[in-house]
Amino acid sequence: MNAHPSTLAGDPGPSGNDHADTAPPPVSARQLQRATLTGAVGSALEYYDFSIYGLASALVFGHIFFPTLGATAGLMASFATYGAGFLARPFGGLFFGSIGDRKGRKFVLLVTIAIMGASTTLIGCLPAGSWGAVLLVLLRLAQGFGAGAEQAGASTLMAEVSPVKRRGFFAALPFVGVFAGLALATFTFSTMQRLLGDQAMLSWGWRVPFLGSVVLIGVAIWIRLRLRESPVFAQLEASREVIRSPMKTVIATARRPVLAATLMRFAEQGGSTIYNTIVIAFLGGFVATKIGVPRGELAAIGTTGALIASIVSIVTTPLFGALSDRIGRLAVYRGGAIFLLIWSVPSWWMISTGNPVWVTVAMVGGLAFGANSMLGAQCAHFTELFGNRYRYSGVALARELGAVLSGGIAPLLGVYLIGLSGGAFWVMGVYMAVLCVLTLIGTFLSTETRERDLTLLNDAVGKGS
Repeated sequence: MNAHPSTLAGDPGPSGNDHADTAPPPVSARQLQRATLTGAVGSALEYYDFSIYGLASALVFGHIFFPTLGATAGLMASFATYGAGFLARPFGGLFFGSIGDRKGRKFVLLVTIAIMGASTTLIGCLPAGSWGAVLLVLLRLAQGFGAGAEQAGASTLMAEVSPVKRRGFFAALPFVGVFAGLALATFTFSTMQRLLGDQAMLSWGWRVPFLGSVVLIGVAIWIRLRLRESPVFAQLEASREVIRSPMKTVIATARRPVLAATLMRFAEQGGSTIYNTIVIAFLGGFVATKIGVPRGELAAIGTTGALIASIVSIVTTPLFGALSDRIGRLAVYRGGAIFLLIWSVPSWWMISTGNPVWVTVAMVGGLAFGANSMLGAQCAHFTELFGNRYRYSGVALARELGAVLSGGIAPLLGVYLIGLSGGAFWVMGVYMAVLCVLTLIGTFLSTETRERDLTLLNDAVGKGS
């Protein structure tokens, strides 16, 4: 089972980097482009969904669904529903990851995009008040369940069809869609804030971004129907080595790569969530009160900063992926974690000033150069960590455990800690630094995987490595 994916018809060649130098790409250029577009559109929808929900949680949902709780408690309740989506993600990863290893990547990517998109659209139809709050939680759980295997599938498929020596770059390309989705959501909210004002946004304007997601759903499904199955999975099927219980096998035999990848998600996912949601809530609440500026004005500064950081990330993420092809996945990952560790407290001081320039610098540094330097290396690295029989399951489980333990908890815990400290900026800086240290520990549990043969059945670390 050391054959390169390009040898599907038989006659496997030798494994290793020498073969990687001479082997043709696993798929045609057209299919590589289609896979890239498929992953990008899916990631755009997922992060459009999650970003508009995060922005609405920071700016709107407390007033719409929890008006009797007061400002801080309403905000915490709003972020608790945001965290509910992350709680559902590991279950979605467990369920769909196993299907992806048994039935293929394409089928799962079609189902998950439909679940995510339908849930987001229906949120835009909810009534205000307590009944709306109950339905909001249910739809958020469905949204998270569908998203639980979306990015794992996109990164796995992309890595499996990419040229070996450029796998880091190509595997990171679908995640350009992440920031396109973030940018689209942030642009939509920012524009509507300026055009409509607070009253209209609270009355009906908040619904428009959710209802608009139906367009992305249609585009994503149309593209994915034209996608071919991963050649690496096709080879697994042809050799009759597909296993019946991939997730059970992951839990039994792949605990070290799961632990390593889960910890490595803390600074990346936690940083992304913190610099995209908590910053805006902090500005619109604590900073606005402290410096006596209208809440909407400072919240708009935050959404503009998030928009700029997302646009810059469209460029930086694949560049860091390409850098991981040259100097290694772990070198890039550790560099990003160390940068974000150093950046954590100073960036939150910048944010606490409420100055538009400082806020933007803080968010661009934290997101585009901190969290997303790690994401650029992560896309290929996580796929390379796991053996071929349960790769989708392993990537999904590790990604989503990391997501719920960092991104899911971050908004709720962050708002609680800031409130407990009376709005002190350094609290979130220290919190971010702790996540970076945990990620650095994860990198030392992992191993370098650049150019690894993805048809191998054993993991890169742990038993059988």
